[in-house]
Amino acid sequence: MKPQGITILGATGSIGVSTLDVVARNPARYRVVALTANRDIDGLLRQCLAHKPRYAVMADTDAAEQLAQRLRDQAADIEVLAGAEGLQRVASLEEVDCVMAAIVGAAGLMPVLEAARSGKRILLANKEALVMSGALFMQQVHEGGAVLLPVDSEHNAIFQCMPPSFVPGAGTADGVSRILLTASGGPFRLTPLEQLAGITPEQACAHPNWDMGRKISVDSATMMNKGLEVIEACWLFSTDASQVEVVIHPQSVVHSMVQYRDGSVLAQLGNPDMRTPIAHCLAWPERIEAGVEPLDIVGVGRLDFEAPDLVRFPCLRLAQEAWRAGGTASAVLNAANEIAVEAFLDGHLAFTGIPGVIEATLSHIGVEEAATLEVILDADQRAREYAGSQVAGAFHREVRA
Repeated sequence: MKPQGITILGATGSIGVSTLDVVARNPARYRVVALTANRDIDGLLRQCLAHKPRYAVMADTDAAEQLAQRLRDQAADIEVLAGAEGLQRVASLEEVDCVMAAIVGAAGLMPVLEAARSGKRILLANKEALVMSGALFMQQVHEGGAVLLPVDSEHNAIFQCMPPSFVPGAGTADGVSRILLTASGGPFRLTPLEQLAGITPEQACAHPNWDMGRKISVDSATMMNKGLEVIEACWLFSTDASQVEVVIHPQSVVHSMVQYRDGSVLAQLGNPDMRTPIAHCLAWPERIEAGVEPLDIVGVGRLDFEAPDLVRFPCLRLAQEAWRAGGTASAVLNAANEIAVEAFLDGHLAFTGIPGVIEATLSHIGVEEAATLEVILDADQRAREYAGSQVAGAFHREVRA
């Protein structure tokens, strides 16, 4: 069997690192064609020397020049590319069969669209591609003949609980009545509400169950991550947000569930390790070694479930409202959230200020029909500018106080 060629977009992040671990455990099945990163020169250099891809891409041009020099010093025969063009090129190479889409945020949209146009198997860990441009993205998947498989642990769990013939984005699954999307509740599920304003970035990034990047960790703490996942689920499983119920499950053992019309509820369980959904998508419909410890269900002891508190987690409500508004509202939601989270991580916005910036931006930026990529990107840019002005105003008010 000829090894499948793989491009990993966002190779130095947690998903990229886990993907390379699974690939290394199955060397006869996969070969790394291209690895990409934003500015992590040291990280990508180590990965290039270990996995010997044909291409390496840095989104930052200066970083690409430094990486190229260091690879030459190591006598490594790897072509270094830079910027958006480089990312799109390695997402569409003829020798690439599979693209792991793990670039966080809106920056991952264009290369994932290129992978869809090129008919690749897309392992989607970048939920923002669907949140920003769901209809256009799904159209590109269908027209390009691409196969779209969800890597997010919750959506992968839903996929595993669907009928065997179901393919994401290919219509509604027969017999399914509801999707139960689980959420850990993050690190502040039980924190008194009056203490949330003083939460630090370090506290927000200390997830109790999962090892994730900083931005996604903050999204988990605000439950915006779950709100974005509701929107993603609607596109992947051809359903409406009213049929997707978010359930708090602190143990993160049940990754999600699917309820059927006959009363059955199917659940996917496992240790909280992203190598499981990554391996599932890489080998689908087969199963391969992922290096994940088997679940000790007796050791787990108990599984708890509860409804989310929308007062504690207003970002979940905002995401549901953006889905109902339709059009460019989801793109505006995502852009405002990225600006607000970045400001919080930089110490320029309180944790409780994140939903305020998002809500103000959603109210200010009018909703348009998301008919073209240009309209979506314009809404994204205007939302970022307005959200930035809201952050600046909040920061100045806090300084004066």
